[in-house]
Amino acid sequence: MIIDTPEVQDINSFYRFESLQEIYGIVWMLVPILTLVVGITIGVLVIVWLEREISAGIQQRIGPEYAGPFGILQALADGTKLLLKENLLPSRGDSPLFSIGPSMAVISILLSYSVIPFSYRLVLADLNVGVFLWIAISSIAPIGLLMSGYGSNNKYSFLGGLRAAAQSISYEIPLTLCVLSISLLSNSSSTVDIIEAQSKYGFWGWNLWRQPIGFLVFLIASLAECERLPFDLPEAEEELVAGYQTEYSGIKFGLFYVTSYLNLLVSSLFVTILYLGGWNLSIPYIDFPPLFEINNAGGIFRTTVALFITLAKTFFFLFISITTRWTLPRLRMDQLLNLGWKFLLPISLGNLLLTTSSQLLSL
Repeated sequence: MIIDTPEVQDINSFYRFESLQEIYGIVWMLVPILTLVVGITIGVLVIVWLEREISAGIQQRIGPEYAGPFGILQALADGTKLLLKENLLPSRGDSPLFSIGPSMAVISILLSYSVIPFSYRLVLADLNVGVFLWIAISSIAPIGLLMSGYGSNNKYSFLGGLRAAAQSISYEIPLTLCVLSISLLSNSSSTVDIIEAQSKYGFWGWNLWRQPIGFLVFLIASLAECERLPFDLPEAEEELVAGYQTEYSGIKFGLFYVTSYLNLLVSSLFVTILYLGGWNLSIPYIDFPPLFEINNAGGIFRTTVALFITLAKTFFFLFISITTRWTLPRLRMDQLLNLGWKFLLPISLGNLLLTTSSQLLSL
């Protein structure tokens, strides 16, 4: 059997074309993920700089000002310093648990960003169970903290890990009940559908007006989930010598530091999505739709404006969280647990029952 050379060349070129298409598809699949990771990293650096500037303003002192203009490179300098520091391991600790703990905490929070719609078309995965996927994934982070405390072979670290697990369980339930109330109002658990349901009635359709009690409970529970003051009992420096972070140094300590800000950012984003209409900005007596029709072909202008609106609402709540940290004193552990179990849990459960009753009466 004789095969012509042109036919062999055509077959080889076809296979090369198919392989190039596969590589092209893989690259374009990774581009959104890498873009999201870069955006999140820049957001964390901005939050760190803002917290230092806001805390300096509240305490009437000078904040970072030498590393870059207005000190904007201070967080980057600190991160570089942590990368270059020596990575120490406890001599009698559990090395696998000690190393896996920080990675598990960071990865679980990063996965939560996959269901967040930053704009009309900027969402990595629009899932039918998006909000509950966020709750399920974020529940893994306390396991990493508990592993870190146990693997350190330090009673103070272990006590800090136990506090983190107890605090997370106490405030995860009210937070979940608030999210369930929003899902009932929107008839969907998709983050995109929840935003679209609020956009039907403009500014007055935001869930903030229909769920004011749930909004307050969600805000308090999200602060406790982020372990921010006045709820930073797992790493109370005066009591636990920095808690589960005591034995960590270098990049592993930096991962815990980044995790707290990643969690704060994702909580503020979900406050915006669930209660403030996400990317929508429908102010009464001001007509915005003609403005958004400037570039209907590509939707670039609309996407950019929507992204700006989402980030503006998010950073407003970040400002509230940062101000709260430098204003209120720390609670005791018994006060923290009492607030979660005796107050927020009954209030969120009652809010869910009222929401369910109103939805049934409206049918």
